[in-house]
Amino acid sequence: MTTDQIARLTLTTAEHDPELNNRLTEELIAFNAAPTGAADRGSFSVKVTDEAGELAGGLAAWTWGGLCGIDMLWVREDSRKDGWGSKILLAAEAEAEQRGCDRVAVSSFTFQAAGFYQRHGYVETGRTLGIPGDHADVHMYKSLASGCTPSEQS
Repeated sequence: MTTDQIARLTLTTAEHDPELNNRLTEELIAFNAAPTGAADRGSFSVKVTDEAGELAGGLAAWTWGGLCGIDMLWVREDSRKDGWGSKILLAAEAEAEQRGCDRVAVSSFTFQAAGFYQRHGYVETGRTLGIPGDHADVHMYKSLASGCTPSEQS
């Protein structure tokens, strides 16, 4: 812990703090609303369970200003060849459209599902290098507006 002698502020490094995360989210939403005119942040999920009620797959996403951001999509290994990833993704895109979104952004490590998203019409927009194992984080975008390319959305 350190103290700034001029402002008498304290800087603390600690484990994950959900209360801090919530407050930072609130503050950034308020800050971002002024220059963008968009303050309509929301979130949703898609969940798949088996007959025993166990999680077989799911997706977590957020929406803001007509953009849907996919945070996580996961399918249990024994359900991956049954098309559940595609079903979950299509359900999320439909929900995003219902919520007024016309585009989706997602990122996936090169060892995860970048090819999966590209097969579903997502276009790579950039990469973050330095992922362990000499991998990259692939950033992708998809327009939900029929016939519209990413460059036409800018």
